[in-house]
Amino acid sequence: MRKIDLSHFQVATSGTARDINRRILLNLVRRHQPISRAGLARQSGLQRSTVSAIAEQLIAEHWVVEGATGHLPRGRKPTFLHLNSDRAGIIGVDIGPVSTVIAVASLDMEFAAQESMATGSDAADFIARLGRRIKDLMRAHPKGSYEGIGVCVPGRVEVSSQRLTFAPNLGWKELDLKTPLERATGLPVELENAANACALAELWSGRHPEDVGNLVAVTVSDEIGVGMILNGQLVRGSTGVAGEFGHVALINDGPQCRCGNRGCWEVLASNSAAVRCYSQNISVRKGEVGSKSAMATVAFGDLLRLVEQGSPKACETLDQMAHYLGLGIAMLITGLAPDVLVVVGEVSRAWKRVGPIVLDVVNRRSRTRAGTRILPSDPESPARLRGTIALVLQKHLGAPFVA
Repeated sequence: MRKIDLSHFQVATSGTARDINRRILLNLVRRHQPISRAGLARQSGLQRSTVSAIAEQLIAEHWVVEGATGHLPRGRKPTFLHLNSDRAGIIGVDIGPVSTVIAVASLDMEFAAQESMATGSDAADFIARLGRRIKDLMRAHPKGSYEGIGVCVPGRVEVSSQRLTFAPNLGWKELDLKTPLERATGLPVELENAANACALAELWSGRHPEDVGNLVAVTVSDEIGVGMILNGQLVRGSTGVAGEFGHVALINDGPQCRCGNRGCWEVLASNSAAVRCYSQNISVRKGEVGSKSAMATVAFGDLLRLVEQGSPKACETLDQMAHYLGLGIAMLITGLAPDVLVVVGEVSRAWKRVGPIVLDVVNRRSRTRAGTRILPSDPESPARLRGTIALVLQKHLGAPFVA
């Protein structure tokens, strides 16, 4: 009989169950606060004695605090529990091709401060500057402690080494961000692709039912990224590069992409693609831009404002972007059949115009009857930053959908 190698399997112990139950209860407090011990027992299905023991442990560790006392017609009055948002701080870092945003947040994902810095093409210089800025921000906003740093990047991160391995829009080669940043700040660093961070942010936002275990986030900016949570698990692939649908070619003879291919979804449906298309097709007309050379400075936000003003060329450009966005989304729904697909980015501000076009394309191109709900993200919510905070929180609270 062949001997099976079990060295790569993690053996469950009695402590494993306690740790899982602890994470479940801590996450339930976060999501349903204020909540009593009896409420936790009902939500989790655990015995009341188990809930009480874990609750006392969480209170002793200052993760949870007791609040007001409830009123019942009879029996013991329940004491409500809250997440202790002041226990510690978390640093979030959203790295973009042009600028990087750094934020301080509490355990309840509320931001106390945000600031930005130039990213730059010199990776080593950037990391050194980032470390100094984080330390300055921590000194300016002292906490009892800091739990860690969550970092999202517009590229893919190798799972085991946590090295940035694929980031064509940053122009950096394979890079270790984690180690030098941990050395500079003394805090543990969690590194993740920006689209994956957005998918986590959507689950942690509480906008979706707790039983949603299949969620796809499509991030639309100067690039397109896809984060996938399928069957309750964040999908990274064997090396961490799963989800690069932005670099799937939709048109063989399309525009050149920075990844080396032509006609990628990204060069057809991203913000920069829309601006490029508008630049190439705009006629010189009073009240819009004035010249093609001036168009080089126009941002995607300017294009959206022109759409609001009823500019025919701007509306035509946005409609074309929506069409290509729908083609890619139809591909995702056909192949992945998620419960929810969330579109994240500035384009969500124009969803009243973009959404119907996307839905029409999806209905014509995807025949699987997956029943996927396609939703825009909240344009006022910094999804990537919220995802960086979730990266750190999930180390303590576990996944928000486990309950």
